[in-house]
Amino acid sequence: MKLLPQALFLLEQRSIFMDAVAVNEEGIPYFFKEDHLFKGFHGQAELSNKSFAELDDHHHLGHVDAAFRMHYEDDPNHHDRMFFFLDNKVFAYYQHKLEAGYPKAISEVFPGIPDHLDAAVECPKPECVEDSVIFFKKNEIFHFYVKNKTVDERDFRSMPNCTSAFRFMEHYYCFHGHKFSKFDPKTGEVRGKYPKDARKFFMRCSKFDEDNDHEERERCSRVHLDAITSDDTGNIYAFRGHHYIRKDEGNDTLKADTIESAFKELHSEVDAVFSYNSHLYMIKDDQLFVYRVGEPHTHLAGYPKPVQAELGIKGPIDAAFVCQDRHIAHIIKDRHMYDVDMSATPRTATNKRPISILKKVDGAMCGPGGVKVFRGNHYYHFESPKTFVAARALPEQHRISLELFGCDH
Repeated sequence: MKLLPQALFLLEQRSIFMDAVAVNEEGIPYFFKEDHLFKGFHGQAELSNKSFAELDDHHHLGHVDAAFRMHYEDDPNHHDRMFFFLDNKVFAYYQHKLEAGYPKAISEVFPGIPDHLDAAVECPKPECVEDSVIFFKKNEIFHFYVKNKTVDERDFRSMPNCTSAFRFMEHYYCFHGHKFSKFDPKTGEVRGKYPKDARKFFMRCSKFDEDNDHEERERCSRVHLDAITSDDTGNIYAFRGHHYIRKDEGNDTLKADTIESAFKELHSEVDAVFSYNSHLYMIKDDQLFVYRVGEPHTHLAGYPKPVQAELGIKGPIDAAFVCQDRHIAHIIKDRHMYDVDMSATPRTATNKRPISILKKVDGAMCGPGGVKVFRGNHYYHFESPKTFVAARALPEQHRISLELFGCDH
C-alpha cells in the first residue's frame, strides 16, 4: 500500500483492529482506524476528516466507534445514508454531506441502543426477519427494527466480541483484532474454518506474512485484481499485488505464487496483461514486458520497451485484451477503449470510443464465450467488445472469488 507513515505503522502491527467499517453509496468499503480512513481494500490512506469534516468539527476525531450505510427504500428519511457513531452521538451523511440537525443523541435516532458502541451493520430482509440494524457492544448484541423502532436483544454465543462489522456481497463479517469471522445475522452462528486473518483477505498488507500458503488467500481475497488474461489454450492468469493465480483450462487446477517466482523482471503490481500469439504482453507503468508462454515463461530479449513505442499509446493503462483468432488488442484507458492492430508496423491506437457504464475497469479478458470485464469484487459478461462499449446498463454481476476461483466464502 502507499500509505501515510502513521497509517502504515498501524496496519503492520499484528494487534491491528479496525474501529469501524461501512460501505459507501457505490459499494466501496470504508475502513476506519483511529483518525485515518482507508477507501477500498488497498490504496492510500487519508485522514477521516478529509471526507467527513464535520466529525472533527463536533468531536476532535480520534476514532469512530461504529458505522454503517442504511439502504432501506421504505424509510425515505434515512435511505442511502451513512451513519457514524462517536461516543453518545450519531452523524448521518447523504452523499458525504452532513444531514441537517445532526449530530444527534444515539437514543434519539435509535431508541434503546446504548452509547459507546463497538460495531454496527445493516441487515435487510429477508437476510434478517425485518429490515434491521445489528449493534454490538462487548458481548451484547441488539437487533434494531427500522420500521417500528423496536429493539430485540440477542445472545450470539458462538460469536466473538466484534470491534467492527460489515455486510459485503450479502455476507456478514465480524472483525475482532486482526481476525474476522463470517456469521449468520439471524443466529450468530459461525460456520466454516474461522477466524481468518483480515490482512490476507480484506487488506493488501503483503509484508506482514511471508508464508508460502498463497492459494486460499488469493482465491478468496476481496482485494480487486490488477490484471487478468487467458492464454491461447484457455489457461487464466490473474494478478493482484505481489501474487498471481493460474487456473488451468479443463481441470480447473489452481496455483498461486509470487509474481517474482514466474516473472522476475516484473517483480509485482502489474497494470494490465493480454495474450497474443503464444505470448503474454504485460504492462507496468509506461513499460511493456513480453514473455513467451511455457514452463518456465521466457522473457524476450530487449524488453521492457516503452508502451507508447510498442502499442502507440502512453502508459499506464487500465486493462487490455485480445479475442481469440484476432489481431486487435483492445486497450482501456481513462474510460475509453482503443484498438491496436498487433499485426501492423508501426502499431497505433485507433478507434477511440467512450465507456459509459463503468467509471473504472480493473481488468478484462476475452474468450470463446465473450468478454469478461472486472471491477472490484465482480466481473460482468458481454458478448463482444462492441456490446461492452455500447452497453448502457450493467449486466448481471458475477463474484470473482466464488464463480471464477471456486472460493466457498
